[in-house]
Amino acid sequence: MEGTFTIVLPLALVVLALIVLLVWRERKTASMKNASDELDTILRTGKFAARVPSGGAASDLAATANRLLEHIAVRDLQIKERERTLNGLLGGLHEAVAVHREAILFANSRFIALLGQRSLQNIIGCPLSEVVPRDYRELVGEHLSRTLANEPAPERLELELQPSNEQTARVELSVARMDYQGGPALLLTMIEMGPRAQSATSVQRGRATAWQTLDSIGEAIVTVDANECIEYLNHAAEHLLGVAAGQALGGSLAELVSFIDEADRRPLTDPVSQCLTTRSRVTLGRRGLMLVRDGDREHSVELTASPLKNSRGELSGAVIVMRDVSELRGLTRQMSYQATHDALTGLTNRHEFERRLEEVLAGAHVGSGHHVLCYLDLDRFKAVNDTSGHLAGDSMLREVAAIVKETVRDSDTVGRLGGDEFGLLLVGCPLEKARQLADDVVRKVSEYRFVWRDKIFAIGVSVGLVEISRASGSLEEAMSAADSACYVAKRQGNHVHVYSAHDEAAARHRGEIHWLQRLQAAIKENRFELLAQPIVAANEFVTDGPALEVLLRLQDDNVQDGIAPAEFLRAAERYRLMTDVDRWVVQTAFTALGRGGIRLPEGRSLAINLSGQTLGDPQFLEFVVDCFDTTGVTPQQICFEVTESSVIVNIEHARRFIGVLHGMGCRFALDDFGRGISSFANLKNLALDYLKIDGSFIRNLASDHVNQAMVAAMVKLARTLNFKVVAEHVEDDSALEAARRMGVDFLQGFQLGRPQPLARVVARTT
Repeated sequence: MEGTFTIVLPLALVVLALIVLLVWRERKTASMKNASDELDTILRTGKFAARVPSGGAASDLAATANRLLEHIAVRDLQIKERERTLNGLLGGLHEAVAVHREAILFANSRFIALLGQRSLQNIIGCPLSEVVPRDYRELVGEHLSRTLANEPAPERLELELQPSNEQTARVELSVARMDYQGGPALLLTMIEMGPRAQSATSVQRGRATAWQTLDSIGEAIVTVDANECIEYLNHAAEHLLGVAAGQALGGSLAELVSFIDEADRRPLTDPVSQCLTTRSRVTLGRRGLMLVRDGDREHSVELTASPLKNSRGELSGAVIVMRDVSELRGLTRQMSYQATHDALTGLTNRHEFERRLEEVLAGAHVGSGHHVLCYLDLDRFKAVNDTSGHLAGDSMLREVAAIVKETVRDSDTVGRLGGDEFGLLLVGCPLEKARQLADDVVRKVSEYRFVWRDKIFAIGVSVGLVEISRASGSLEEAMSAADSACYVAKRQGNHVHVYSAHDEAAARHRGEIHWLQRLQAAIKENRFELLAQPIVAANEFVTDGPALEVLLRLQDDNVQDGIAPAEFLRAAERYRLMTDVDRWVVQTAFTALGRGGIRLPEGRSLAINLSGQTLGDPQFLEFVVDCFDTTGVTPQQICFEVTESSVIVNIEHARRFIGVLHGMGCRFALDDFGRGISSFANLKNLALDYLKIDGSFIRNLASDHVNQAMVAAMVKLARTLNFKVVAEHVEDDSALEAARRMGVDFLQGFQLGRPQPLARVVARTT
C-alpha cells in the first residue's frame, strides 16, 4: 500500500504541472489573440494614434507594436500635412488642375467647372474618361493609362468640353507623373485655347469634324494633291476666290488666280508649284497681289504654301493658307504716303524733300549730272492769314501749290518746307533752264488772284537758286545757300536770284544777325510775353489732362499782338538761343502758376512746348527740377510738349529727360503727330501720355475723307498704346463735331478760344 502511494504522488504532480502549463498557454494565447485583434483594428481603420493594451502575457509584443504605431502615426501625420499643403496649393491655382490615379483623387474649382460639375463630390473617385464627352472617353482613358504606366504617350491632348448647356470650351490637357499618397499618380492640367463658343443644338452636338473646324476660321484654306488638283476649299477660300467649292474641285489654283508683284506688276512664281517642287514651305512676298481670273478683282494677300506628307513620309499634296490684307495694306500705303507728303497741299514734305536732296548731292559729288535747288518764299501771305484766318491761308496755299506743280516738269520734285515756304529740286536741269522755270513760277503766281468771300488778294513769290555740283557741300549748306539767295531776291524785289557767296554774307548780316541782336536783347530785357490758349475736354467724363497751352510772343511796338515765334525761331535755332528762350518760358510759366496768375481746374495741367535744342541740353533737366523747388509748382500741374523731330534728333537725352520727369509726375505730349515718318518706331520707347494730331489733319476733317481715315488710324493707335488724343487747330463747328465723333479726348483751336495774355485767359473744363 505504501509503495503504491509512493508511485501515485509523483504522477499526480506531473499531471498537475501539465494542467497548469496548459492553462498558462491558453491564457497566453488568448492575450496574444486580443493584442493581434486590436492591432488589426488599428491598421484597418487607419487610427494610428490608438495603442495595443500592454497588460498580460503579450505585454512585450504590445510594447513593440505600440512603438511601431507611434512611428507610423508620425509619418502619417507628415504625409497628411504634405497632402493638405499640396491640395491647398493646387486649389488656389488659376489653371484647372487635378490629381488622378485610376480615378480622380483631387480637383480644384477651375477643373470642376470646365467639366460642367458643381462640386468635387460629383467627380471624386470617377475616372476622367467617364466625365468627359463620349467622343473623347476612349482617347482620354488610353492616354492616362499609358502615362501612369510610364509608357510612351503624347505630351498633351486637345479636348472639347461643355462647361454649361450654352457653351463649349476648347482645352489642352497636359499630363505628368507625380508621387501622391505613397504611390504614383498623374497631375492633370487643362488650359482653355480660346474664347468659349455657343453650344450647338442638341441635334448638332455631335463632334465637329476637322473640315467643319476649317470652314469656321477666317483665313482662306485650300488643299491640293501632289498633282496640284484642288481637293478642298473652306468657306473663306470660296469667298476670296469667288468660286464655289464644287466648281473648283479637281482644277488647279493657277486656273482661278494669278500672282503679281504690286510694285512693278510682274508675274510671281506660282507658290503651289514651287512648294510641291521644293517640298518646303513657300511664303509669298509682302508685295504679293492676287488677281482673280473670273473678273477684275485683285487682293493684297499674305500666302503660305506648306507640303503635306502621309504616314510614310511621302509627299501627298500641299495646304495653302491665304489672308486678305487689302485693307491693311491700303492703310499702310496711306500712312506711308502721309509720312512723305504734306497733308495740306499734297506736295512732298520737308523730310522727304531733304532725303531726295541727299541722294542728288551724293550723285553730284561723284560728278553725275546738272541739278538745281530752288527755295521759294511767298510774299504778302501773312496778310491773308491775319485778315481772313487760317482757313483762307490754307486754301490759298493749296492753290499756289497746284500752280507751282503745273509749271515745272513732271520729273521735278516740289515740296512744302514749312509755312509759306516751298522747295524745287530740278534734277538733270542746267542752270539756265532752271532760271527759266523759276521765272515762269514767279510770273504765274504774280498773275494769280486769290478770292476769299468778299476779298481779293494779290500775292507774289521770291525764288533763290543754287546749283548742285561736285563742289557742293552738305545738305545743310545747300539749303542755307538757297535760303540766302531767296532772302536776297526778297530784299531786291527781283523775285529770282542765283546764289553767290557774297549773298550768304549779306543775308546773314542783314537778316538773321538782326534777329540775333533782337533776341539777345529780348532775353536780357524781358521783352517776351506769354499767352495761353484753352484746351477743352471733348466730354464730361475726362477729368484730367492739359487745360491750357502756353504760347510765346516777342513784344514789338510796331506790331499790335507781338511777333509770332515763326518769325524769329529760325534765327534762335541757328544761333543756339532756343535753350535760353525755353528757360525763360519755363521760369515765367512756373512763377505765374505758383503765384496764382494761372488758375487750372482740379486735376488739369499746363502745357509748355520744348525745342529740340533744349531736349539736347543735359543741364536743362536740373533747371526744371530747381524750378519746381523754388516756385512750389507740383509736377502733376505740368505737361511738356515735344515734337517728333526734336525727340529723334536728341533721342538719348530726350529719353532720360522724359523718363525722369514722368517718374516725378509730369505728363508729356507728342506734338504735331503724323507730320513725320518716325512716329511709330519711337512711341513705344517713350513715357508719353498724349498725342497731339497735327492741325493739317483737323482743319477740313468734316469733308476730307483722307483726313478722316488718318485721324481714325491715329486714334486707334493711341488707344492701343493707352494714350489720350488732342486735336489742335479746331477752327469751325464742323471740325469740332467731327473730331468729337471720332473719339478724340481734347480739343484746341480758335473755335474754342484764341490765345490770350495770361491775365485774361480762362481755363475751361469742357
